[in-house]
Amino acid sequence: MINITLPDGSVRSYESGVTAHQIALSISEGLARNVLAAEVNGEIWDSSRVITQDAHVRLLTWNDSEGKSTFWHSSAHLMAEALEALYPGTKFGIGPAIETGFYYDVDFGDREFSSDDFKAIEEKMLALAKTKESFTRKAVSKADAIAYFQEKGDEYKLDLLEGLEDGNISFYTQGNFTDLCRGPHIPNTGFIKAIKLMNVAGAYWRGDETKKQLTRIYGVTFPKASELTEYLQMIEEAKKRDHRKLGKELELFTFSEKVGMGLPMWLPKGTALRERLVQFLTKAQVKSGYEQVITPHIGHKNLYVTSGHYEKYGKDSFQPIKTPQEGEEFFLKPMNCPHHCELYKFKPRSYKDLPVRFAEFGTVYRYEQSGELHGLTRVRGFTQDDAHLFCTPEQVKEEFKKVIDLVLYVFKSLGFDNYIAQVSLRDPDNKAKYIGSDENWKLAEQSIIEAAAEKNLPTVVEYGEAAFYGPKLDFMVKDALGRKWQLGTIQVDYNLPERFELEYTGSDNQKHRPVMIHRAPFGSLERFVAVLIEHCAGNFPLWLSPEQFIILPISEKYEEYAKKVSNELNNSDIRGLIDFRDEKIGRKIRDAEVKKLPYMLIIGEKEAEEGKVSVRKHGQGDLGSMTIAEFSALIIKEITV
Repeated sequence: MINITLPDGSVRSYESGVTAHQIALSISEGLARNVLAAEVNGEIWDSSRVITQDAHVRLLTWNDSEGKSTFWHSSAHLMAEALEALYPGTKFGIGPAIETGFYYDVDFGDREFSSDDFKAIEEKMLALAKTKESFTRKAVSKADAIAYFQEKGDEYKLDLLEGLEDGNISFYTQGNFTDLCRGPHIPNTGFIKAIKLMNVAGAYWRGDETKKQLTRIYGVTFPKASELTEYLQMIEEAKKRDHRKLGKELELFTFSEKVGMGLPMWLPKGTALRERLVQFLTKAQVKSGYEQVITPHIGHKNLYVTSGHYEKYGKDSFQPIKTPQEGEEFFLKPMNCPHHCELYKFKPRSYKDLPVRFAEFGTVYRYEQSGELHGLTRVRGFTQDDAHLFCTPEQVKEEFKKVIDLVLYVFKSLGFDNYIAQVSLRDPDNKAKYIGSDENWKLAEQSIIEAAAEKNLPTVVEYGEAAFYGPKLDFMVKDALGRKWQLGTIQVDYNLPERFELEYTGSDNQKHRPVMIHRAPFGSLERFVAVLIEHCAGNFPLWLSPEQFIILPISEKYEEYAKKVSNELNNSDIRGLIDFRDEKIGRKIRDAEVKKLPYMLIIGEKEAEEGKVSVRKHGQGDLGSMTIAEFSALIIKEITV
């Protein structure tokens, strides 16, 4: 007999050789019907794989992210089976699950392929799914695996096999399709009830531009047809909310090929919005004891050699700036923290001076590959709402908790109320990726875990997601469409203070190393604005909106009164504009709605005589007639943050 510990802490005894499916069946038939895979002692297994020793087991369904991932990876295999049946001779690269479904990289040889072929593939996949073929795992020797794919003439699988060790190789078969795969997979293809191939793109084998370009086919599947319908509706809504589309329509930002790819330029309205975000956070930071600093846009190569950034990222940065001085090189600033370390060293520090909190809206530059650039969410030049706190080891947890409070204040003020905090730790099996001692890593990780627990944050733990110099707390926010974004990060760092030889004099009159906390509630202004646009569909909170009202005179006879109203509102720090165009009022209202202007003030003969305005609210319609003072009070009440 073996003991199986379930997530609720209960322990059940089973005969050795039990499977996750059988465990689920012993709990309820309904659960067993929905189990896709299982987490066994931290590893994801097939639900049919036998368990021969005591284990912690979590049964995974569609409601679990790991369950979805298994479902979508299995769907990639189903698509490959359909492709092989429809297009004999097709060769296959890799077919992983991704956050929104799956893809498979395939080589069609000389065959032309386009989205016009999607329908036939979807129909074949559905037909294969209905056969309810089991996904069967088989361990194979490396020699047998090589022989199998040599016979098929699939050079991509042979390439993958070169990096695998004998004894760790497995095949999965469903129906007439066999693939090199470590799994896991769902029990059978019958779980897949709804299929949609989304798009097709090119992808170089192993991401190497010198190798052949394969065809990457993206798809998504669901266990219910209704869920696919909901997903496609969400996709359509996402297109309407696309920050690139709305950014252009609302005249917030633009890009220019002559300026350079991935280098956004802020138009006047976008600049106003961005500056209000800066002012909002600056005000909150001043209250929390931060001091604003400014550092250069470039730094000497030695600065980044000292910090370790050059070793980790130097090859992926913009090329160095060489000066007339032989051997002297500068880099566009890829991050602010090394500069802030040097600011800390400006003068001797005492324990009485700590914590020191430096904040900077610092623009940094990173050379992202052109294929990875995407609007404001992935750029080459961006401004971080960066700050670095230097404190004693005893102050770390309390300072960390204060930063959590600041991040949550930002989220609440901007309507992000659905989030989870990801505790991003070091990969224990690959410590070579990181700098610093095990002791310091343990201290830093423990501080984060304890602070998050004491603030009652909903958390998940992810190994291998830490920064190279320290663990972090990443805030994963869901927007109005349920999409997940990483916004806001807090990191504990014992290593940069060591590398820069930062010191403070303790109460014992001895020299000590401070601990450094990196934090950015927005993450970057560019990415944050992009997510905010899509979250609120361009309907910004009134305090943030570039223009809070637009005055719509019915005819030019009322333009003087419109100017009087505008001046009075501007004097109350309420910002807006007047539509002087010679257009009918219906057209003016429609255009104001399209531009998502929060309030429309319509002025005609009656309003001018009574000293009032007729108020319409974007998306809601008429609010009735008001005096200017009444409208001002309405605005002031709404914009109080």
